Amino acid sequence: MYIPAHFAVSPDSVQHLLTRPAAANLVTATANGMLATLLPYIYDAEAGDHGALHGHLARNNPQWSEAALGESLVIVQGADAYISPSWYASKAEHGRVVPTWNYSTAHVYGKLVIHDDPLWLASHVRRLSDHNEAAEDRPWTVDEAPERYIAGQLRAIVGVELLITRIEAKHKLSQNRPDADIDGVVAGLRARGDLESAADVEAARAARDQVRCPHPGGARA
Repeated sequence: MYIPAHFAVSPDSVQHLLTRPAAANLVTATANGMLATLLPYIYDAEAGDHGALHGHLARNNPQWSEAALGESLVIVQGADAYISPSWYASKAEHGRVVPTWNYSTAHVYGKLVIHDDPLWLASHVRRLSDHNEAAEDRPWTVDEAPERYIAGQLRAIVGVELLITRIEAKHKLSQNRPDADIDGVVAGLRARGDLESAADVEAARAARDQVRCPHPGGARA
């Protein structure tokens, strides 16, 4: 991944990107070519040496049964948004502006492990459901469904675990623009109703400014 210095991501930001409820693309190289599936996942920081991503595939999906060659990849995506040059204050100053696209992403590489154990799968779907239901007013739990029905659903899936070996992450969130342009981006995104992208831009500016001036009280002696 091409990562200019001003779009680099801190470890805390990577952690936030991996732990938010989301789905991501699992990509594997096999003897029959590249395969990819969008799947919900949950991050387990304690698994392996560098953590792991846990998900599941339909048993009828051939991706799990075709041995992955070398590293596998999960592409995690945060909020993304088109950025209009009309939002920049600098447009009125000199007009040297063009459209762009803001986004957050992490390319998570690792070894793919297949889990076909009913106990592993039962624990996984419970954790995954709880993780994604946490924000609901009345969170649904696996226990609310008939036991035999859940058992049948578990037989129809296979677990996948990406044991992480390395992560490349990037936040392209207007950090390279002047503050007045960033103000315009935030206002434009809010007017569009994209509050998540607006919040990401504000957080990225705060992180940028913290790096530029880490000691608010002044320079250290």
